[in-house]
Amino acid sequence: MAFPLSSAIISHKLSFNVSIAPSTRRSNLKPTHFIFCFNGKDPERSGRSRVYCLPKNNHLKELKDQHGTLTNSYISTRGHTNKLQSLIAVILVFVQISSPLPLVGWDVLPISPANAVLYSPDTKVPRTGELALRRAIPANTNMKTIQDSLEEILYLLRIPQRKPYGTMEGNVKKALKIATDEKDSILASIPTDLREKGSTLYASLIDGKNGLQALLACIKDKDPDKVSVGLASSLDTIAELELLQAPGLSFLLPEQYQRYPRLTGRGTVELTIEKGDGSTFSPEAGGEPRKTAKIQVVIDGYSAPLTAGNFAKLVIDEAYNGANLRSTDQAVLSDNGLDKSNGYSVPLEIKPSGQFEPLYRTKLDVQDGELPTLPLSVYGAVAMAHSEVNEEHSSPYQFFFYLYDKRNAGLGGLSFDEGEFSVFGYATAGRDILSQIKTGDVIRSAKLIEGQDRLVLPDEK
Repeated sequence: MAFPLSSAIISHKLSFNVSIAPSTRRSNLKPTHFIFCFNGKDPERSGRSRVYCLPKNNHLKELKDQHGTLTNSYISTRGHTNKLQSLIAVILVFVQISSPLPLVGWDVLPISPANAVLYSPDTKVPRTGELALRRAIPANTNMKTIQDSLEEILYLLRIPQRKPYGTMEGNVKKALKIATDEKDSILASIPTDLREKGSTLYASLIDGKNGLQALLACIKDKDPDKVSVGLASSLDTIAELELLQAPGLSFLLPEQYQRYPRLTGRGTVELTIEKGDGSTFSPEAGGEPRKTAKIQVVIDGYSAPLTAGNFAKLVIDEAYNGANLRSTDQAVLSDNGLDKSNGYSVPLEIKPSGQFEPLYRTKLDVQDGELPTLPLSVYGAVAMAHSEVNEEHSSPYQFFFYLYDKRNAGLGGLSFDEGEFSVFGYATAGRDILSQIKTGDVIRSAKLIEGQDRLVLPDEK
């Protein structure tokens, strides 16, 4: 019988076995061998440590089949008492081997910090466009603290079976205390002409039907479905308040980019897609098959003002009307626009998470822990393709929807292309349409339905 044992800390090039031969006068048991395998010695489970208990007359064959030439150490004893003592000793030896303490002469290979981001299953990158967009809003510090406290509950809800409702309750109470104690600071961060709307949203956040008090009651009832719904509503209200607090860019653009179009906040683009072969899209719930379908994209000027601004200008110039689409396993791409009036050759623009402003013409080193504010690793992420000239600039016209699939990503859930493209928004409505788009389908129209007042165009003169 085999028991798999693994250690995520170390890997050893070591094998040994322990032979325990009970007295034949007291038992008919055959001598037993405990064999420890490390660093891929087990061909069936390469890279995992295993311990085998084998009858003596089979151990040589097993060693030959699974280990090849080994350095073997045999420790024999007699009697059931000695057998138990020896087994305990073996277990203690194995625990010592599996410990992270460095031992002389052993090949200790700890997981480096550079690979921890890509391969850690605990990497907390946003999993939806809505979450990524909410985190990208440059708002009041108190509001961000409230937001962080509530967003932690999103991860706690993923815990199966016994969910930590006590921790969730503590998080909501913390958010309520900050919201109550810092009311004046929160409302003072909102421009005067928007403060009345802000006061209404604030009251809704505290005592509304789906506010923090209601969320606290759902947690006390230990109803995960109600908690999820109430939490989503509270976070939506927080996002609305934060958008009121962030009416424009919180940083100055570099001088050399002042002549580019720029979006100084959020905008919404609606794309109408038509099947190129005359077929239809799947019907909406209770509806009929559709010849056209709509996708809404929220574009974010807070994190990518130049890229979002160039895209918004192309939309209002009707440059994407009639554009052909091409579908691959990983993306839906527009055509390259070589036969159309091109936009601006915008530099690669990526804002690192936690940083004040974007980097230009620089990719992020994700393996070294750098993560973007707007990650590519979200289904429906919208980004510009690279320029055909060099990868330090984005294409002036060609964009794509990223069809993220965690099966093609690292264990941390990050795309292997993360940090290499200018992501500037996410599909927030009509995401189900993306998987139905095929090569040859067409963008019948593209419209900027929100945010035109935040689009700053350069003086064409």
